[in-house]
Amino acid sequence: MEAVSILAASVAGFATGAVWYMALSKPWIAASGVRVGADGRPMGGAAPFVVSFVVMLVVSGFMRHVFAGAGIATPGAGLVAGLGCGAFLIAPWIAMGNAYAGRPAALSVIDGGYAVLGCGAIGLVLTLV
Repeated sequence: MEAVSILAASVAGFATGAVWYMALSKPWIAASGVRVGADGRPMGGAAPFVVSFVVMLVVSGFMRHVFAGAGIATPGAGLVAGLGCGAFLIAPWIAMGNAYAGRPAALSVIDGGYAVLGCGAIGLVLTLV
């Protein structure tokens, strides 16, 4: 059952990113400086999506491990803990890396926002499934 919850949470985190970045694609492209094709879409093929899903599996698996040890079992607690992981662990790390790379603050806001919402979705689903 743990594998099912981790897989479902990974899908939720990935789907949250799909919605987030579709809604913010133009500001993200501008802030990230990613190369785009003639159609205006980021170049890179499927590789970033594969990496993203693998990362979602890793994050979901570790969050499941932490939740089990901490006794986080209700959807409300899972959501709050997930939001906290994104807001207080992942988003600051993203901001630090972007600051050292001289990237625009908007990139940290966009990517950090996804970290918060994506981890919130993962935490919620981990406690529902």
